[in-house]
Amino acid sequence: MGFSVAASLGSHVLPEVTLERRRIICQLFCTRQHNNVGFNFPNLNKAIQRGIFASRQESIHIDERKSPNEVREEIKKCYELINRLGRGVLYLGSSRMGPGHSHYVQAQELAKEIANLLDCTSWSGAGPGLMDAVTQGALIAGKPVGGFKIGKEAGEWKASNYHPYLPSENYLTCRFFSARKHGLVDAVVRNNSFDKTAVVALPGGIGTLDEVFEILALIQLERIGSKLPVPFTLMNYDSYYSKLLEFLNVCEEFGTVSEGEVAPLWKVCNNNSEALAYLTDFYCISSSNTNKNATKLYSMNESPSS
Repeated sequence: MGFSVAASLGSHVLPEVTLERRRIICQLFCTRQHNNVGFNFPNLNKAIQRGIFASRQESIHIDERKSPNEVREEIKKCYELINRLGRGVLYLGSSRMGPGHSHYVQAQELAKEIANLLDCTSWSGAGPGLMDAVTQGALIAGKPVGGFKIGKEAGEWKASNYHPYLPSENYLTCRFFSARKHGLVDAVVRNNSFDKTAVVALPGGIGTLDEVFEILALIQLERIGSKLPVPFTLMNYDSYYSKLLEFLNVCEEFGTVSEGEVAPLWKVCNNNSEALAYLTDFYCISSSNTNKNATKLYSMNESPSS
């Protein structure tokens, strides 16, 4: 019939046909459910069906992801939540380290102490693991807590848009990662000397590293949108980030990072005491103010809302 291989749909290869034959094939496909047609191209019909179904699915997917109005609206909601609860300390960390992990205990204590020290809102991804630890720590301190949740975190309680105990008005479940990141960054912006904010990077995996380096790059390139510097602490519990720091030294050796470029961007802390001392010094907070805000840490088995 003079066919030659020219195009494919899915895993099927379709032949190149003349305009008239293409019209016949299309007509057969479009009318086959209404008429008994004497011609039968089962494999071709299945390939076309699969191709059209895939194209429709892809079209829907692209349309959803390219909706600037929806993204813009979600970013606006993030900003509104921040304006209502106030800027403060952003915690980045693993959603997989539960209450039985030593880093969970340290993160909860750190969040409690920082909330008292800076008297500010604590922000996180409002998920499980270390994000849950800092949420509980801040609630124990009696300070505001906010979050930008994604539909389902790694290690999530369940595939849900809802937090198990935070009031719904204190967090926003984001559909778009880009909008969520806008919120995470804006939560730590400092536009006047009264703002006390910080970024605290706890141990974490791919998602945490993505957020850590994105914010670090914004600080490096002075694109974070903050008039005043934002303190950034990397919590190197049990030398968790030591190999990452070694890799950054290797980057300097290869010239992909300038010598001494990374170190001034953050403060590497091996324990909570070092982080608290750094923030105390950064904001010139007197010891009397620190003692005034001291609170008792609840038992790990005790609910922060009890």
